Amino acid sequence: MNYIVVDLEWNQSPYGKEAEIKEIPFEIIEIGAVKLNENKEVISSFSRLIRPQVYNDIHSITKEIIHIEISDLVEEETFEYVIKEFFVWCGEDYRFATWGNMDLIELQRNIDYYGLEGYIDKPIPFYDVQKLFALDYFKDRKPRTLEFAVDKVNILKDEEFHRAYVDAKYTADIFKLLDQNIVDRNYSIDYYHNPKTKAEEIHLHYETYYKFISREFESKELIMANKDINSVICHKCNQRITRKIKWFTTNSKTYYSLGYCKKHGYIKAKIRIKKAVNNNVFAVKVVKIITEEDAQLLALRYLEAKKRKKEKRIRISNK
Repeated sequence: MNYIVVDLEWNQSPYGKEAEIKEIPFEIIEIGAVKLNENKEVISSFSRLIRPQVYNDIHSITKEIIHIEISDLVEEETFEYVIKEFFVWCGEDYRFATWGNMDLIELQRNIDYYGLEGYIDKPIPFYDVQKLFALDYFKDRKPRTLEFAVDKVNILKDEEFHRAYVDAKYTADIFKLLDQNIVDRNYSIDYYHNPKTKAEEIHLHYETYYKFISREFESKELIMANKDINSVICHKCNQRITRKIKWFTTNSKTYYSLGYCKKHGYIKAKIRIKKAVNNNVFAVKVVKIITEEDAQLLALRYLEAKKRKKEKRIRISNK
């Protein structure tokens, strides 16, 4: 298997939010990528500019960051042409690696906007090098900039950041230095195209937590009533837990629960309700072991949420 380390640069409406096209808020204008073999050796590279078709000028922020004018792009090929060329270059057996998770989201959003089929149509595993760098060098998941990482590992900064190929090359340089055990154990899943059936649902078992991505439902109420989603077991020993706090929400999009495993201690579960492209919803559930102190903080959040809910009921009844 090869690794495709990819970076994108994109433009947005130069005339403000009101002129933005909802289906494509960020239009890709440059793709840069480095192909590594299974030994993380560079075997090929890809660099293309793209002629815009949605926004006819470059946003001032984009100009400032990547130093591109619309005149630099008018003679380039369109996205439809370049993306076909890109996926041919990728080959058959590969996995993406990116700095953060935004590039793959915008890549798929652009593909969907132009009605292109046969590229990415389901959840895909990928390597979030930003997350992996944090885990390897700092034992946390705090996001750090690409330039910070380059400085940390003493990579020579011989080219300016914020051009697609240069950022892809720097990302590949960092990726090559990461502990392979950390890389293998902590791959990510992009679910821009979320699971559609129960058979496609995703179960991910990491070293410190468990992640579940559900199929689609018509409402969040159906999600929270589903036993596969609302049940919680200890991801370390697969045993049922004692429920300490039932599911509660602070914003109707994120739900929390607290339990206790006799062997592994307090268990926090979190469900995020995500909207699918067709306006259905699906769930992303994360289950992890937490400290007693974190359990107490979660209990306080529960009491606060319960208090706000009661106050809301009183306000409504008094109207």
